[in-house]
Amino acid sequence: MSVAGPDVPILELRNVSKRFVKKLDIAGRIARKLGAGIREEVVHAVDGVDLAIKDGEVVGLVGESGCGKSTLGRVVAGVHEASAGSVFYRGSDVATLTGPARRDAALKIQMIFQDPMSSLNPRLRVRDIVGEAPRFHGIVDAGGLDAYVQNILLKVGLDPEFVRRYPHQFSGGQRQRIGIARALAVKPDFLVCDEAVAALDVSIQAQVLNLFMALREDLSLTYLFISHDLGVVEHLSDRVVIMYLGRVVEMAPTDEVFSTPNHPYTQALLNEVPRLENRRRQFVPVKGEIPSPLNPPSGCHFNPRCPHATPRCREERPALREIAPGRLSACHLNDQ
Repeated sequence: MSVAGPDVPILELRNVSKRFVKKLDIAGRIARKLGAGIREEVVHAVDGVDLAIKDGEVVGLVGESGCGKSTLGRVVAGVHEASAGSVFYRGSDVATLTGPARRDAALKIQMIFQDPMSSLNPRLRVRDIVGEAPRFHGIVDAGGLDAYVQNILLKVGLDPEFVRRYPHQFSGGQRQRIGIARALAVKPDFLVCDEAVAALDVSIQAQVLNLFMALREDLSLTYLFISHDLGVVEHLSDRVVIMYLGRVVEMAPTDEVFSTPNHPYTQALLNEVPRLENRRRQFVPVKGEIPSPLNPPSGCHFNPRCPHATPRCREERPALREIAPGRLSACHLNDQ
C-alpha cells in the first residue's frame, strides 16, 4: 500500500545490493567434486546502497568505470532485480506491488541508455519505436498514435516527419533524442540517464543537456543522472552521489561536493578535473587500479589506494553517516 505524502521521496533505496553469479560449467563441477578448490564467481556490483531522491530533484551518480553505478541505475529502473534490499517508489515497496500498481510503477521509471544505436531496434521505424509501448499499455489508441508520436518528437526537438525513418538514418544526437522520446512516450516522472551524453560530440552534448533541463521544467521530471564526467554533473545536478566499488562513499549538494570534498576518493576525482585556475598544475590520476569486484578489499574498499589509510581502514567498513546537515560520508577520518 502506498504511503505517499509531501515528505515521502519519489524513490528510495534501502540497503540495496546486486550480485552476479557465474555458475560453474560441467568441467568446473567435476573438478570441484574431485577436490579442486573451485567456486562459483560472484561479482559484488552493488553493495548495501541507501539513497533517497526527492520529487523534482536531479541527482548525479559519479564514479570510475566498474564502480557499479550503471548496475545501480538498472536496479532502479527495474532492468535488474536487487539481490538484497528494497526499492521504494512513492513510499511503496516495488517488490510487493502486483497487477496494475506494479505496471504503473514500472512505467513511471524509465531509462535512457548510453549508446542510442544499440538500444534502438534497427528493424523498426521511429513511429513503432516511440509508439509501441504507449499503444500496448493503452495510453493511446490506434487512431491517435501517429499524432501522439509526432507530438513527442516535437518535445525532444525532432521533425515529426521523421516517423517513417529507421535509426540508421539519423545522427548520434538525433538517435539519442529518439531514445528520450521513447522513454517519455509512457509518461514517466522519473528518468534514469545512464551516461546519456557520453557517446556524443561535445557540441551535441550541450544541446541534449539543455533538452534534459527543459523537459525537467515542462514535465516535472526527476533524474538520476549517471556519468563519469564531473563537469556535466556539476552543471546539471542538485546533489551528487559518489560511488566506489559498489558502495556510496559520499553524498552532498553539488556546490559543497565541488568546493569542499570530504572523502579521499572524492578529493582524488576532483583533483583530476581540469580548471583554469589550475592550468599550470600537473594532473596525477588516482593512485592504483580499482580492485576487482570478484574479490573486493576488506574494510574500506578504497584503502589500497588511499593516502590516509590506517589499519582500521583495512579491517572495518566505514558507515555512511551525516557529517554536516545534508552531507554524508563514509570515512573513518571523520571520527577524528
